[in-house]
Amino acid sequence: MAISLTEAAAAQICRNIDKRGGGLGVRLAVKPSGCSGFMYSMDFVDELKEGDEVVERDGAKLVIGIESLPFIDGTEVGFERQGLNQTFVFNNPNAVSTCGCGESFSIEK
Repeated sequence: MAISLTEAAAAQICRNIDKRGGGLGVRLAVKPSGCSGFMYSMDFVDELKEGDEVVERDGAKLVIGIESLPFIDGTEVGFERQGLNQTFVFNNPNAVSTCGCGESFSIEK
């Protein structure tokens, strides 16, 4: 598995965990949704499930379930701020297109 976190993404995950009051980390999942087929989901996680992979950087833990790995292998998770907007960004080599709103993506079958 080759999923990575940028320094900015790791710092934001740590801030989110601290603001929540603790937890193991954040789970990154890919779910069927949106106009292009799939979308990313990020939720707090307090315990691991069988088959989970964990990516760690600077104290941040990103948990990926085995069912999502084929869709995001090779992805770099970043975090960007532009003015008042801030968001996690996903540089996913498996995504072949995204919808106009940027909320969903498709992969080559």
